[in-house]
Amino acid sequence: MRILLAEDERDLSEVVARKLTSDGYSVDCCYDGEEAIYLLSYTEYDAVILDIMMPKADGFAVLRSLRGAGKTTPVLFLTARDAVSDRVKGLDSGANDYLVKPFALAELSARLRAMTRSAFALPDNLLSVGDLELDRAARSVRRGGREIALSAKEFALLEYLMLNRGRVLSRETIENHIWNFDYEGGTNVVDVYISYLRKKIDGGAGEKLIHTVRGSGYVLRGGEDG
Repeated sequence: MRILLAEDERDLSEVVARKLTSDGYSVDCCYDGEEAIYLLSYTEYDAVILDIMMPKADGFAVLRSLRGAGKTTPVLFLTARDAVSDRVKGLDSGANDYLVKPFALAELSARLRAMTRSAFALPDNLLSVGDLELDRAARSVRRGGREIALSAKEFALLEYLMLNRGRVLSRETIENHIWNFDYEGGTNVVDVYISYLRKKIDGGAGEKLIHTVRGSGYVLRGGEDG
């Protein structure tokens, strides 16, 4: 999943971005509210982490702009303002969650998983298609009870496919959600990683779960998905 992190404390931003990247997220960082509004206006993010006190435009202004554009992207406010009135204002302004500094990185990760569970109407962190199981919290994957080792990017791609099971995803859609602006690889990166996943997920399996839809993209589905 692709995350926008808007935090003007650059040292903190670097630490958080490093943690989220290690969790498999694709992260774009910005350091003021105007840049956040600009990025949100033309990029589809799966979640947004907003500092409230930012230069040029505060987190509330960024959130108003996002919601005013009709976008329901989950938003977590990250701030040093810990008064009850501040938390109430943040949540009533349309934020989905509120985390006070200083905070534990593990808690931030857990709150992100909770927000995205709600966005996809998931009861827990377990995803399954056929005999394929993915645990978003433990970051583990099994097929037919056999554990499968994936790189962070492979895990992110499989998670995105499973969250959108049965839905045909174009190469552009996949790339925009799994890779950020810093990526400088080849234009066939999606095809390359789909190939990696197929070898690990479908290799030797009786039922293939990752399918190519010619001219459209890729879809992950089991027998029950038609």
